[in-house]
Amino acid sequence: MDDFLDLPTLIAIVVAVFVLFRLRSVLGTRTGNERPPIDRTRSAPAEKKNGEETVVPLRPRPAPAPDLDEERRARKLEAEIEQAAAGNESLAAGLRAVAEADPTFTPKFFLDGAKQAYEMIVTAFAEGDRQTLRNLLDKEVFEGFQRAIAEREAAGHRNDFTFVGLPRVEITEAEYDKRNVLVTVRFQAEVVSAIRDKDGNLVEGNADQVEIVADEWTFARNPKSRDPNWKVVATGRPD
Repeated sequence: MDDFLDLPTLIAIVVAVFVLFRLRSVLGTRTGNERPPIDRTRSAPAEKKNGEETVVPLRPRPAPAPDLDEERRARKLEAEIEQAAAGNESLAAGLRAVAEADPTFTPKFFLDGAKQAYEMIVTAFAEGDRQTLRNLLDKEVFEGFQRAIAEREAAGHRNDFTFVGLPRVEITEAEYDKRNVLVTVRFQAEVVSAIRDKDGNLVEGNADQVEIVADEWTFARNPKSRDPNWKVVATGRPD
């Protein structure tokens, strides 16, 4: 008993009792009347308006933002139309009508395709490539090209042809006729063309000189068709 109540043991008991007393005074005790902890997942309480409950959200719902991508596309399209029309209000109106009928249409994208089509067509014509022409030309236009190729072949002529470039390309007309969208393009092309007979003698053109050729072609497509391709429906020389 004397060993149990030695001085170090008594000091430890006193310290423990003191610590417990301090914790009780700081933390307090539960009496059963405490407020429950805040439920942070619950929304704010409902307000009553004219006797009915009105839900008050945690934060106001922002108004739906406009489709910025759609607005950006619209501004870009209008800028391209104004640039292509170059102050020609009739042409600008026609381009807008085409774009409204065919949402895939933009002047820049169309001209890029028209340039590729022009090079393919004049090269195919020089080489007598009927299949390529059939894919890119309207039936009546193809028949005209086909007759010219047949006449050249019947005469025993060949065309040594090199496409150099397109220094100038511009849209001159555009319209939607309620069935097809039609866009007319004026091309200024640089080519080297030499027509030779079966013996290789020069019949027409110049194999060593770049020639400037001006053409005006009309492209068309049905905007309701699943076929995205345009076809040349008319060809001619500008006035």
